[in-house]
Amino acid sequence: MSITLDHLETRDPAERERDLMARLPQLVARAQQAPGWARILDGVDAAGIASRQALAALPVTRKSQLKELQRAALPFGGLAATAPGALRHIYVSPGPIYDPEGHGLDWWRFSRPMYAAGVRAGGLLQNCFSYHFTPAAFMVEGGAARIGCTVIPAGAGQTEMQVQAMADLRPDTYIGTPSFLRIIIEKAKEMNADISSVKHALMGAEALPESLRSWFVENGVPHVLQTYASADMGSVAYETASDGRLNPGMIVDEDVIVEIVRPGTGEPVAPGDIGEVVVTLLNMDYPLIRFATGDMSAMLIGAPPSPCGRTNQRIRGWLGRADQTTKVRAMFVHPAQVTDIARRHPAILKARLVVTGRMANDVMTLHCEAQQPFDAAQTAAIVASIRDVTKLRGEVVCVAPGSLTDDGKVIEDSRDYS
Repeated sequence: MSITLDHLETRDPAERERDLMARLPQLVARAQQAPGWARILDGVDAAGIASRQALAALPVTRKSQLKELQRAALPFGGLAATAPGALRHIYVSPGPIYDPEGHGLDWWRFSRPMYAAGVRAGGLLQNCFSYHFTPAAFMVEGGAARIGCTVIPAGAGQTEMQVQAMADLRPDTYIGTPSFLRIIIEKAKEMNADISSVKHALMGAEALPESLRSWFVENGVPHVLQTYASADMGSVAYETASDGRLNPGMIVDEDVIVEIVRPGTGEPVAPGDIGEVVVTLLNMDYPLIRFATGDMSAMLIGAPPSPCGRTNQRIRGWLGRADQTTKVRAMFVHPAQVTDIARRHPAILKARLVVTGRMANDVMTLHCEAQQPFDAAQTAAIVASIRDVTKLRGEVVCVAPGSLTDDGKVIEDSRDYS
């Protein structure tokens, strides 16, 4: 049985590069049919964008701009080249940010990370990404349809039912967040339920520290890989393993061009240097061009080819954020949201969101400078605002004016990733 989904993953790198560069002019021309890209790429000769050097001369569009762009031109800020009525789905991420999905098979390109994680035709997987508003669960559905496996559409929550389904139906694969699989395993122990059929896991939406990966192995899930994906881009890169051992880096998807640039600019860094991940997505429905993710990484250079046989570029994985945006319980929290919360309550002179705890037990606390301590009603109102703006639970601490460090941080990630 092949260890790769198709021949594209093992082709000669020069052949891949020729193919990508041949497709670039078509992508730019398609993008220019959408009003948002027509403005951003005004004056660009699409036929001339046929090299990485030419691509690097185009402007960067930042993920952090999406909300503002979409508010000005609903639903997609003029960046979608397919009309809303011709799409399969429109998703709603916190912000709100609206994300399109077209009708193509495996539109999100999720079959590649799933196949690398051990999903095969005739298999059974439990899909524990949310089916509510956001696209992660549907990314898995698309990948499963291409591979030819069966899906238990479990979604998130209802832990006892998750355990019961695993015990009765015997899936071989779990797909979802790391924290939720840990919760399921702990609940199965409590229920004395046998979920040992689950031998493969594909993780996303949260960090996967090596300590937690080792915990899964110790608790009966020996094959654990993670994918780098988002609601706007789909799959960008993914881990692979050979003979039970994790391979270095993450393989870049076949329909994605990744650049690593100096944060805040569109200028590529030297090979191997750490910088911001900028993605060009070869998708004719949603042709993202030089899309700055806000994530930090680096190209893996000087290493031998991946032992898995795949020949595409590899990135080192997620190495932090170029801005202060932080992911809490699989949801992004932005500095602008902290500002929004503070503006709703005049008593708050200055605010700083501090995230503490360990994996699966994130604690989000808004530290507020104020002239007077908050009474119960004020505290409850701020807690409600946190939930309203971020869609997450949070606590409130009131401190005296001047107590918060004057270092420009609005969000502080102080979690224990050990």
